[in-house]
Amino acid sequence: MKRMAAVVRRALSVRRLSSCLSPAVPPSPAWSPVPPFGCYQTRPLSAKQGKGASGKSQKYTPKPKNLDKQEKQGVEIRQNMTVSELAQAMNREIDHVYDALLNTSLDLDQLEPDSVLEDRWIKEAVKRSGMKYKWATLVEAKVRENKDVLRQPPPDPALLVSRPAVVTIMGHVDHGKTTLLDSLRKTQVAAMEAGGITQHIGAFLVQLPSGEKITFLDTPGHAAFSAMRARGALVTDIVILVVAADDGVMKQTVESIQHAKTAKVPIILAVNKCDKPQADPQRVKEELLAHDVVCEEFGGDVQAIHVSALKGDNLMELAEATVTLAEVLELRADPVGQVEGTVIESRTDKGKGPVTTAIIQRGTLRKGCTLVAGKAWAKVRFLFDENGQSVNEAGPSVAVEIVGWKELPSAGEEIVEVESEQRAREVVEWRIYAEEQEKLKGEQQAIEAKQRQHQESYKREREGLAHLSWRQRKSALYRANKHRIAHRPSERHESAELSLPVVIKGDVDGSVEAILNILESYDADQQCQMDIVHFGVGDVSENDINLAETFSGTIYGFNVGANKSIQQMAAKKGIPLKLHKVIYKLIDDLKEEVNSKLPPAVEENVVGEASVLAMFEVTVGKKKVLVAGCRVQKGQLDKRMKFRLTRGRDVLWEGSLTTLKHHKDDVQMVKTGMECGLSLDKDIDIMAGDEIVCFEEIEVQQKITWDPGF
Repeated sequence: MKRMAAVVRRALSVRRLSSCLSPAVPPSPAWSPVPPFGCYQTRPLSAKQGKGASGKSQKYTPKPKNLDKQEKQGVEIRQNMTVSELAQAMNREIDHVYDALLNTSLDLDQLEPDSVLEDRWIKEAVKRSGMKYKWATLVEAKVRENKDVLRQPPPDPALLVSRPAVVTIMGHVDHGKTTLLDSLRKTQVAAMEAGGITQHIGAFLVQLPSGEKITFLDTPGHAAFSAMRARGALVTDIVILVVAADDGVMKQTVESIQHAKTAKVPIILAVNKCDKPQADPQRVKEELLAHDVVCEEFGGDVQAIHVSALKGDNLMELAEATVTLAEVLELRADPVGQVEGTVIESRTDKGKGPVTTAIIQRGTLRKGCTLVAGKAWAKVRFLFDENGQSVNEAGPSVAVEIVGWKELPSAGEEIVEVESEQRAREVVEWRIYAEEQEKLKGEQQAIEAKQRQHQESYKREREGLAHLSWRQRKSALYRANKHRIAHRPSERHESAELSLPVVIKGDVDGSVEAILNILESYDADQQCQMDIVHFGVGDVSENDINLAETFSGTIYGFNVGANKSIQQMAAKKGIPLKLHKVIYKLIDDLKEEVNSKLPPAVEENVVGEASVLAMFEVTVGKKKVLVAGCRVQKGQLDKRMKFRLTRGRDVLWEGSLTTLKHHKDDVQMVKTGMECGLSLDKDIDIMAGDEIVCFEEIEVQQKITWDPGF
């Protein structure tokens, strides 16, 4: 029996296999397209299929069913959501929710954007959209602890000691500020200034013959350095306003007065250049009355000293007036408390790294102190005075160079001492975080404003369709969007606007600040856009060259250098590298660069004018030509130029001459007072009294309308 059963099974197997492979019997229409049980659809295998590199058979591994299926998008849902809230949570349009709930028992025609959905319909809409839902949970945002450091409260008056006065010398450019300071400290700084003008804040401690010490700040008088003057006024006790007796009150003089008033700092007037024959100190003091600077002789409280910085006249009187005012102010400070100060200037030195010039306002700064200024911190390694000599400490009112900064702080930042490097890092990290949060807050406000604008536009678009059902509304919106897409302009287009990308490098932070302030006033974008792609402190580097190459820009450097390899790299890549020592020359060069970007303009130059006296016809071959008899009234008529026919204020014709004759001779030129006959390249009804103008078109270089003010 077992043998008979095996034979039957083998026969059935052969029959099933033959039914799969034999094409002799066509399938009946009633048959299922699925092959009979036990049949396999097969195809010939290649020589390599089914075998590995060694020729051995490989085990078949089935492909996972969901390998290509993307993970479903998660949607946070909550109870009592409206249709619009659900659409927003799904990041879809409202009509998408209607589509998802189609063919359900829910009455869609009664559903509005503010209709509240039951939980089951919320889940159903999410599922039908190919998403997965999760219930929203309330998460309490963790507030980051404020790690910032602030200046300490005022010290105990019993701990205060007298300190030197911090005096800022301010005034118009070339009125003798630096020369005055040179005479006080017997140096020659003015002779070393590029272009004869101060371009940085110079900080110096001067000891007078009487023993008193004064810290002087020499601010630039040039229009470009307004921010530096303001910074100098804010850290000073007394302002010496220098006005040239032969020049009077000028623009930067008025600006310096405003900075002093804003900082609530007393003023001493130094009327300079009184040794010149055309000097008029009285006129200067009278002009200052218009700006609320009233000298003592006019009943005010401003001391006026007549000096000559070049010859040294009355300099001791000026110093004594300064010391007297400092005594009246009773300037005192705490020399033992936590170090506090202000960054006057910052720069990058090749050998020292980031370096700042600072005025110490509280405490005594020593080597090893840990300081924070803005988003930079320092472990003080070296201290230098104004002469470059190393010092061990700096007390209140002393100007000192600080070496040891990890990053370069911005000029004007407050300096505060902290107890450790770890604390300094915490403060800097917090300040960076706070700045990022403020930036994110501003960006979020911009995003919300854009969303409100979009929602209002969306609402206005559907107000006219409110009476329609959702199906009719969807159809109308489809037709409108289809028309809009069909007429959408191409997003790929070449910009025809001219632009000048620039990279700015300066020797100190204040110089870069001054240049950027000037460029902020650029108002000729309609002619040529100016794009500042990068700015920084220090010599021109390889990174600057690469940035300029990326943006096809120009590098402008102020008081910085570029080594030979950098210059060769710039020349090889075709990057313009323009280095200057004087700021107004840099700006002039930049203006010329912008001008060169503008297309040339065509200007008309009138060469000559003639009056039509009479008209007559001349037979040339078989053709009659109309000729105008003219007399040249001004200049000359040149046949090679262009001509214009005018009658009163109307222009009748513009073109070239076909013939120009003097008597019977063809000529190229007819001068003033001569009579001639001429014919035009077009048939025009010319009358006696008409004017003929001969002119030439000249291409001239356009200039931008931007005026930086100097």
